[in-house]
Amino acid sequence: MNKSNLFLMLAIAIALAACSPKNDSGHATEAPAEHGHDHGAGGIAITHYTDTTELFVEFRRLVKGEQSAFAAHTTITLPAGFQAATAGRMIAVLSGGGQPEERAEAGVSDTPGIYRLAITPQFSGKRHLSLQLHDDKTTAIHDLGEVEVYPDRKTADAGTHEEGDDEGIGFTKEQQWKIPFANVPVTERELRDSLPAQATLRPRAGGEAIIAAPAPGLLRAGEAGFPQIGMAVKAGQVLGYFVPRLGGESDAATLRLAAERARIEVEEARLALTRMEDLFKAEAISEKRVREARTHARLASAELEAAQHRLNTYGGGSGGIPLKSPISGTVVAVGAGAGAAVADGQTLIHVADLGRLWLEVHIPESELGKFTKPGGAFFRLSGDEQAQVLQAGRNARLVAYGGLVDKDSRTVSAIFEFDNPDGRLRAGMNLTVGIYTGREERMPAVPVSSIVDNNGVSVVFVQKEGESFERRIVTLGSRDGDWVGVRSGVAAGERVVSIGAYQVQLAAVAPAALGHGHAH
Repeated sequence: MNKSNLFLMLAIAIALAACSPKNDSGHATEAPAEHGHDHGAGGIAITHYTDTTELFVEFRRLVKGEQSAFAAHTTITLPAGFQAATAGRMIAVLSGGGQPEERAEAGVSDTPGIYRLAITPQFSGKRHLSLQLHDDKTTAIHDLGEVEVYPDRKTADAGTHEEGDDEGIGFTKEQQWKIPFANVPVTERELRDSLPAQATLRPRAGGEAIIAAPAPGLLRAGEAGFPQIGMAVKAGQVLGYFVPRLGGESDAATLRLAAERARIEVEEARLALTRMEDLFKAEAISEKRVREARTHARLASAELEAAQHRLNTYGGGSGGIPLKSPISGTVVAVGAGAGAAVADGQTLIHVADLGRLWLEVHIPESELGKFTKPGGAFFRLSGDEQAQVLQAGRNARLVAYGGLVDKDSRTVSAIFEFDNPDGRLRAGMNLTVGIYTGREERMPAVPVSSIVDNNGVSVVFVQKEGESFERRIVTLGSRDGDWVGVRSGVAAGERVVSIGAYQVQLAAVAPAALGHGHAH
C-alpha cells in the first residue's frame, strides 16, 4: 500500500468517526465527531435541560470494565443569557438494572463550564444515567434516561450507525459562553394581533401649561432662581417675575423719586389737615376749608399707594408680576432667562405633567377594516431589552378612538393614557408602535429577538444539539410585544436561539470568523 492510499484511508476514517446526538426524551443517536471531539466511533452526545441549567455531555458508548470519559458542558440558564457554570461538583450516577449504583464525580475543570468525569461500569445491560450538579445554592439533576452498557467494545462498535451528511451549523459551547447567548423552547401562546403604526407621546389633557408674556417686558428670577429644564414644580409655585416695559423715559430711579415725592405729599397733607382742624375748633376758619384739607390728604395717600405699587412692580428687587405654575409637573421648556427682554405673547415657561402621558397612535385609513376596537399598543425604546406593553383595562386607558379621518395624513387617532412613574418617557417623542386590533389567535411563538432578516426572508436557528444548529425559514404570524407567532417552519417544543442568533448565522457563513475555541 503506497503512502497516497494510506493518507486517503486515514482521511476517510476520520470523516466517518462520529458522536451521537440525543434529544431530551433520552434516546441516543449517533453524532459526528467535530472540532476537537476525539471520542472515536460510537460517541454519544446528549443535551438536557432543567429549570436552571443546560447540560451538553459527550462520552463514548459504555463498555463493561472500560473507563469512559464524560465531558459535561454545563450552562447556567439566566434570564438575560446563558453563562458557564464555575462552581460545584458534577456527579455521574449509573443505577437500575438490578445492579448496585455506580458513581463518579469531579469539580469544574480549568475551562469554566466543563466538568470532566470518568466512570468504569462494572455491569453490562440496561442502566439508568443521571448527571447531577451540586453547589452551595442548588442541585440540578439531569435525568438522561436509559443507556446500554455493552459487554465488550466490539459489541458496542457494532451497534453504531451513520447519520446523514448534514451535521448542522457548528457553534461550540465555548463560543456561546463568550457572547450574550440564550435559547428558548417554541411554545404555544395566545397572541393578540397587531399592526405597525406611528405614534406620538404627549401630555394628557389638563397635564400641560404654557406661561406666556402678557406684554413686552423683562424677566426677573425669584428667590430660588429662574426655572430650568427638568425642574419639578408645584401648582401655584412662583417661578419668576415679569416686569412690563415702561413707556416714555420712566426708569427705576424715576419711580423711586415719584414714590418719595408722594410720601412727602402725604406728610404735608396730614400736617395741613391737623392745622385746619385746630383752626376750625377755634372758629377761625370755615368748615369748607377743613373738608378741602381732608380731601387733599386722601388724594395724597392714594398717590403714594399708586407710586409704591409701580415701584414694587417695575422698580427692581423681586418685584414684578409673579409667574405661577398652574399645575404640578416638570419644566420641559424655557423660552428666556432671567434679565431677558421678551415680546408680547412669547412663551416663557412650559410645564408638563410627565407622570401620566398620552400615546397618540396614527392608524392608516387603509388598515381601519382590521380593527374591532384598539386594545392597546406596545413599543420598545432603543437599548431596552423588553417592549413596553400597554393594555387597555389593565395598565392603560383608551381615551379616544377617532371617528374622523384626518384629511391631510389620512389617519385616525387612537389615544391611550398610561402611567410614566420614572419619567423616562418624554412628551413629544415619536415612536413606531404595534397597535392591537382587538383580535387574538393561538399559535406557536418565538421571541422577536430570535428572528433574523436574511435578505428579506425571516429565519430562525433551531438547536439540534448543544453545539449544532439548523437554519429554518419561517412564516411569521401575529406580533404581540416581545413575541411573534410562527405559522410554519418550527414546531412547539423545538428550541430556537433567542439571544445571539446573528452570531450563529455568522458561524454558518464564515466559521473561521468566530473560531472554534474547543477545550477537550
